[in-house]
Amino acid sequence: MNDYGITQWVDYARGVVPAAERERMQRHLAGGCRECREMAEFCEKVSRTGAAMMRIEVPESAVRQVKAIFPPRAKTAKRSFLLPAQLIFDSFLSPVPAGLRASWQVGWQGLYKAGDCSLDLRIEPELKTSRAAVIGQITSATLPESEMTNVPVFLKSGKNVVASTVSNRFGEFQIEYEQQARLQLCVYLEGGAKRIQVSLKKLTTDNPIGGNRFKLGSRRKESGSERN
Repeated sequence: MNDYGITQWVDYARGVVPAAERERMQRHLAGGCRECREMAEFCEKVSRTGAAMMRIEVPESAVRQVKAIFPPRAKTAKRSFLLPAQLIFDSFLSPVPAGLRASWQVGWQGLYKAGDCSLDLRIEPELKTSRAAVIGQITSATLPESEMTNVPVFLKSGKNVVASTVSNRFGEFQIEYEQQARLQLCVYLEGGAKRIQVSLKKLTTDNPIGGNRFKLGSRRKESGSERN
């Protein structure tokens, strides 16, 4: 007869049952209950396996890849405060060296200032395809470096999430995506309480032989008034 449930045997294996109850369970096992003996041995094996796994140090690169597959979602119960983002550097506005002026652009780089944070971005198109990668780093003049780790970063087209990832311990992140219109990059800080949101210039493939070129198109003023 099984006088104890699996939860009690799990607690027994973990050593968290009261001393008096543990003595009663040990006497029960000594009485020859085969069903409880098998359950107790199974729970002890699971407990030992779990304890051994906790001692294994997982490489940071593996942790980062898993978190990129299943990124933490910013809390939606409360609306995040949008930090106005000011574009203070735009590589499109920088003079191109004379020898390269007739060549296609190889990428775009921009630097945004949002409150005490800086967001450094670079967009690199993939040759002869409609794909691109955005590489960035979020830094803060006031927050400790530890708070720049695992910062959720979302690439959205309207309300749809195109891709997402989290930052590493240096605040760095990278997202590969299919080029499309209305792209917004959203960086969520302080558990989603604050966010930095910037619109990304659309890339178009207009030179399939030589590679991708950036088209400026119409320039929209970056503003903190953008909303999802």
